[in-house]
Amino acid sequence: MAADVGHIAQLLQATLDPAQHREAEAALKQEATKPQYSLTLLTIVSSDSLPVNARLSAALAFKNFIRLNYVDADGNYKIPQDEVQTIKERLIGLMIASPTNIQSQLGEAVSIIADSDFWERWDTLTQDLVGRFSPTDPKVNIGVLEVAHSIFVRWRPLMGTAGLYTEINHVINTFGTSFFQLLATTDSKISELSHDKAALQGWFETLSLQLKIMFDMSCHDLPPIFEDNLSSISELLHKYLNYSNSILDTDDDEEVSIVDTVKADICDFLELYTFKYDADFSQYCKPFITSTWSLVSSIGSETKYDTLVSKSLHFLAAVAATREHSELFNKEDVLTEIVEKVILPNVALRESDIEMFEDEPIEYIRRDLEGSDTGSRRRSATDFLRSLQEKFEGPVTTSVSRYINHYLTQGKTDWKAKDTAVYLFLSIAAKGAVTQAQGVKTVNPLVNVVDFFEQHIASDLVNGDGIQPISKVDAIKFLYTFRSQLSKEQWKVAIGPLIQNLNSSNYVVYTYAAIAVERVLYLADDAGNAMFPRADIEPFAKDLLTHLFKLIERETSAPKLQENEFLMRCVMRILIVIKDGAGPWLDTILTHLILITNVMKSNPSNPRFYYYHFEALGALVRYCAAIHAAAINQKLWEPAHQILVDDVTEFIPYIFQILAQLLESSPADSVSDNYRALLGPLLQPALWETRGNIPACTRLLSALIPRVAKTIVAENQLEAVLGIFQRLLNGKKSELNAFDILESIVNSFEPSALDPYFDTILTLIFTKLQGSPADSFKIRFVRFFHLVAARLEVGYGTDYFVRHSDKIDEKVFAQVYPPFILQETDKLARPVDRKAAVVSLTKTLCDSQVFAQKFAKGWGNTCRVLLTLLANPPSAAAGVGDEIITENSPDDIGFGLTFTALNTCKLVARDDFPEVQNVTTWVKEYMVGANQRHGGAIEGFISQRLTPELQEAIAQYIR
Repeated sequence: MAADVGHIAQLLQATLDPAQHREAEAALKQEATKPQYSLTLLTIVSSDSLPVNARLSAALAFKNFIRLNYVDADGNYKIPQDEVQTIKERLIGLMIASPTNIQSQLGEAVSIIADSDFWERWDTLTQDLVGRFSPTDPKVNIGVLEVAHSIFVRWRPLMGTAGLYTEINHVINTFGTSFFQLLATTDSKISELSHDKAALQGWFETLSLQLKIMFDMSCHDLPPIFEDNLSSISELLHKYLNYSNSILDTDDDEEVSIVDTVKADICDFLELYTFKYDADFSQYCKPFITSTWSLVSSIGSETKYDTLVSKSLHFLAAVAATREHSELFNKEDVLTEIVEKVILPNVALRESDIEMFEDEPIEYIRRDLEGSDTGSRRRSATDFLRSLQEKFEGPVTTSVSRYINHYLTQGKTDWKAKDTAVYLFLSIAAKGAVTQAQGVKTVNPLVNVVDFFEQHIASDLVNGDGIQPISKVDAIKFLYTFRSQLSKEQWKVAIGPLIQNLNSSNYVVYTYAAIAVERVLYLADDAGNAMFPRADIEPFAKDLLTHLFKLIERETSAPKLQENEFLMRCVMRILIVIKDGAGPWLDTILTHLILITNVMKSNPSNPRFYYYHFEALGALVRYCAAIHAAAINQKLWEPAHQILVDDVTEFIPYIFQILAQLLESSPADSVSDNYRALLGPLLQPALWETRGNIPACTRLLSALIPRVAKTIVAENQLEAVLGIFQRLLNGKKSELNAFDILESIVNSFEPSALDPYFDTILTLIFTKLQGSPADSFKIRFVRFFHLVAARLEVGYGTDYFVRHSDKIDEKVFAQVYPPFILQETDKLARPVDRKAAVVSLTKTLCDSQVFAQKFAKGWGNTCRVLLTLLANPPSAAAGVGDEIITENSPDDIGFGLTFTALNTCKLVARDDFPEVQNVTTWVKEYMVGANQRHGGAIEGFISQRLTPELQEAIAQYIR
């Protein structure tokens, strides 16, 4: 039955009401399974008779439906072909005609579709867009260009590949000429309509999008159409960089005018061309330098100009980095003018900064600390200064140092002047990037960071009374930035006062203190030894955690409680550092973490916060479950189960990873019956349909199988488990997950249980090997073979593998063994996998009837591969145990619909053969024993089947 427009519109309205939100979401999920659901949503979006918020909800629902249901992991359509076609026919026109807020949601949907279909499965799109350009109506053009930009902007972060260049060339060939004609139209319309405010605004918005698209089209290579027209493009850009028309000015200090937006777009484009195409663009560059310089020097301090100033400074920084134009700046009077007219006005604190510090502290921190302030004047002025400093370190340091000293003197009575001095020092002292892990790694040799700290900063860190909060933050930020430059002894003095600042009543001060403490605890030398190991932190960890939880929990609403991820990141780091030292107050920590979970789950709103929160929970489970499994189980089960019942989709992958870690870290006899209850839901196909769930579901099912193997057999669920294996094996993105489950099965079940299915398992794998399998797939197959071959004592072994292969085809094993198993075994990287291969190959040589009787040549080649492995024998301990936990920068983590791995719950490389301690000794004992068991047969094979060199090499293992 097809979806019903009226009913769905009502449900969409209901999702906006907090009281009906969950039920309405659940009902919409049901509707989404019906045919034509996506088209029904588009009908609602296009309906002028419905309220605009229902239409917006429909656009949002459409975007989310497309994201989840348009194509599978391998790019195949999940909805009928005719529905795909209708979506493409309706979407562009609808987007162009929609209000702005709806347009942006549909634009994202277009971008998602383009990801899989453009351009080969949607090669008419650019022609369709070009056909809609209007010589008279800017609103239509804005809609068309929004669609184009939403598709082309995808190119910016991508690696250059042949496929990408083909796509860009397709666009330039089908879109470029008409696009440039429209650019000329836009220019003439702006000149013609200079007194018509509404029309002028529309054409300037058109121009802004055209500039963004010009950037998109040039982001990888200089298109010929641009190269041929570079002179006229430069003329046009220069005209609008200097353009002014009071009719478009804004009265509000915060409202950016469209003319300034266009100028900022121009600076973006100029920066790209200066960096990437300097050889071609250099001859046109000089007038832009002059114009940008006068623009930056004359602009007021109002926040509406921030983006324009920032982009202008980025362009000047790019110019300063070029060989040809950088010399323009290499004069003392010019450097003085730069510092006075550009740097100082843009690094000085403004009233708007102080207001943000007081009224929007979390926003202040993010902008200041994380580089999300790339649009801020301070950051951009610093980038420009550093670009100059790279070229002229001595003159820039000398020039800026004069101002630093001047402001330090003023700073004795004026804290704002001191703030400017500290910021200038930070700007010239740091060289290169400020890294997430270590802060500044290289320092300007012409300044002394530690002296500056001791003379001018330390007192602000230590003193309580009379110090301005921003001065405190400057002191903490200084430590944070130069954390790798301080020795352990210097840090021992600084860490106490730093921790003391967590007690500040000021939000920004205590948050900065938490940020700095967390990063110091993360600091390690090149060998991985922590600057502050567990023994240093454990004595005050309890008080630190108690205080951090108090700061987090002072907010009771879900969005506010999750607002400050920096506090939770500090909690996570302390738990990682103290490991099982958290055991004595485990109950208290768990109580806090569960309370936070229960508040968040009603409205998960900050992915970073809850990522760090679940990492903290993961650390507690990983390090404390060996001793406190029952206590963790008891407290964690109910809230974890409730997340599954309430279907809190953002948390489910995290919960599955934590439950898997709990299973693996707990003693075997401590697993409660709760886990058995998880098996049924885990075997439901629906759970595996969401791509982001797959790694977490795999992780939990693989951990669960050994613990509930008897139940699986008793309740005939092995087929359902193997069904999941088959499903995963079929997907390109999930094929490796399939092997995780398969290895868990082989480790948990007797061969007799697998007998009815093993030839089917092999058929599925061999079919994939016949295609063009990825190297990672080949390695996982080799690992799987060695696991089966090495588990000889329980009834598996090489002959078991061969016997089931023969049922498929008697030749297939001989076709698979040399090119995959023998060829790829030496590529196994992890010591535990290499050890399993040694065990497998030794048992094959010593105990396989098939190799003894049938594969004489294969026996010799197997021996050769074994000797290669033994030339550098894997040690038993390597790769197993507790490695250092490192995490990605949160900026690198793909939050949202993709899977986010918890580092504290990472699967540890498991040693399936712990009884084999010294590999060389074990091989010798096994071969000598087997030779006796088989009446000297092994020695016979050695003399008959091996070359003299190999006979000599293997001799040490048989005598």
